[in-house]
Amino acid sequence: MKLLHYTYRKLSLLLLLLMAAWGVLFYYAIIDEVMDETDDTLENYSEILINNALMDPSVLETEGTLMSFYKFRPISEEEAEDYDEKYYDSTVYIESEDEDEPVRVLKTVFRMPDGQYYELELMISILERDDMVEAILWYLGALFLLFLICTSIGTRLILQSVFRPLQRLLDWLQQIQPGKELPVLDNPTKIREFQQLGEAAVDMGNRSYKAYEEQKQFIENASHELQTPLAIVRGKVELLAENESMTEQQLKELDEIYATLGRAVRLNKSLLLLSRIENGQYTETEDVSVDEVLDELLPDLMDIYEGKKIHLVRIKGEEPFVIRCNLSLTQILVSNLVKNSLVHNHAGGELYIETTPSSLIIKNSGEHPLDGEKLFRRFYRSIDGKKDSTGLGLAIARSIAISASLSLTYKWQEGMHLFLLVKESEKKS
Repeated sequence: MKLLHYTYRKLSLLLLLLMAAWGVLFYYAIIDEVMDETDDTLENYSEILINNALMDPSVLETEGTLMSFYKFRPISEEEAEDYDEKYYDSTVYIESEDEDEPVRVLKTVFRMPDGQYYELELMISILERDDMVEAILWYLGALFLLFLICTSIGTRLILQSVFRPLQRLLDWLQQIQPGKELPVLDNPTKIREFQQLGEAAVDMGNRSYKAYEEQKQFIENASHELQTPLAIVRGKVELLAENESMTEQQLKELDEIYATLGRAVRLNKSLLLLSRIENGQYTETEDVSVDEVLDELLPDLMDIYEGKKIHLVRIKGEEPFVIRCNLSLTQILVSNLVKNSLVHNHAGGELYIETTPSSLIIKNSGEHPLDGEKLFRRFYRSIDGKKDSTGLGLAIARSIAISASLSLTYKWQEGMHLFLLVKESEKKS
């Protein structure tokens, strides 16, 4: 999840909770204020009625209308002493409407000049109050929704503006490629943290590029410096072998030395190739047909290992297996896999090669299964491995596969070694 979306979601949730809490508190505060106003009206009206009754006792015999219904009831002195004034909501039946209407009631007590106590029950219709409360609730809901929408949009726009330098920095980082100079970072911002992050990213990128160039130069120099003395030693061994005074035993030893030097030369070249692959120096990629590469390599490879009389079975899919990779690396990948299946096949064995639109399958005869975890490690050789093997062929093939977003795996299936090369996207699906 993007940082912008994560932050926006958290802020929106917090804002929603705060506004909901504020709305509830505001609603009950308004209701409480309306109730207080109603009770104040009842209190003022009751004082007027009591004053009128004190001045004119005949008022005690009257009753009010619906909007201000009241009545007086004489009570005893004992009842009056324990009497508590109270406000409450109730209903009263209206004959003309044939229904109960809500009212707010005040019950209080007072004493007439003659010493008689009276209870005053005063009722005020609260139909208008209920309508007002309902209107307040609707307006409050509309205001809440409008405010939430406006603040959400405003918050998102502000966050987008705040995080724009970070997005530009991420886009810049995606443009960095191994072996290429850093692109110019044009990311003006007033936010100090983003400024520091940008400066650190540029500094790290420059150091990475410098280290990459130094490592690349070191590998190439080391390889070149090794090739020269190896070539000289091989040349001198060849000259010694041409000396007529050499005995058969000496020639045999020279042959072993020559073979070892040849392995050292191949090892040097393989390590250099592996380093270049892992350092991402093969940046030029294109759509390469594995089927076409196989068609070019198979005839020559089968001729080289013709003496083993291996039976080849080649199956092509309806569509070619096309990968996005460097052409030279694709040729090395396919060649290493096929040569491995030929070298480690027994005389008169089977070699089965199948391509589908999404995979390459290579199977060859074998005696026993191999360790699939160690098989692709550098310098790993099985017990019956060839002595002149560098142990890097499959390691190089795995590195090329990884650089091209391919998956290379090994299985033992029905008495045969199986190597499966498949696109990572197809493997996940």
